[in-house]
Amino acid sequence: MIIIEGITSDGHKFRPSNWAQRMSGSLSTFKNHRIFYSPLLRPSSRNGAPCLIIDEALAEAHPDIYGHILAFAEKNNLRISEE
Repeated sequence: MIIIEGITSDGHKFRPSNWAQRMSGSLSTFKNHRIFYSPLLRPSSRNGAPCLIIDEALAEAHPDIYGHILAFAEKNNLRISEE
């Protein structure tokens, strides 16, 4: 599992605050006026900051999305960790 935190490497909060929901929306579905996030890519929060949880199976199932998300995180200096 890869976790991308909405905190930059220098400790600032990343804006906009809903970035994780926006990124997760690429694999989400809607049913009965509710959003359902994919278990491969879902928003969460860690230490009060938004974060994105990525199942490593995303790299194989959707390599383009996986690559885009990691490039986005690196470009914006977001904290990336593995668990």
